[in-house]
Amino acid sequence: MELPAKTFRVTRADLVRYAGASGDFNPIHWSDRTATKVGLPGVIAHGMFTMALVGRAVTEWAGAPDAVVDYGVRFTRPVVVPDDDQGTEIEVTAVVREVTEDGLTRLDVTATCLGEKVLSQARATIRTAR
Repeated sequence: MELPAKTFRVTRADLVRYAGASGDFNPIHWSDRTATKVGLPGVIAHGMFTMALVGRAVTEWAGAPDAVVDYGVRFTRPVVVPDDDQGTEIEVTAVVREVTEDGLTRLDVTATCLGEKVLSQARATIRTAR
């Protein structure tokens, strides 16, 4: 069973807010000059910010934050965020892999940006409402 897709817009303003909240002011997250100098295609979103957005989708599917039992990802591709008002979008989808007898649902999660997977081995376990 496939769960409904969730889409999250990411702008440079979001990256500034996340940097302030996380304390991660690495210039690859705000300076095109620095990002391209180190071989990136441009400014990229913080990996943990991307993971948090995907976690938000998992939480919405679960129905409550405390229903998320386990969640993990591997980062495979950066989310490039253009310097405009539109930014970019991350689309999150999931497929139910298993429903256990003890009320847990295991999800295989996919996150894409511009059609490219940005996470691999993204999995979550949620407590199913009874």
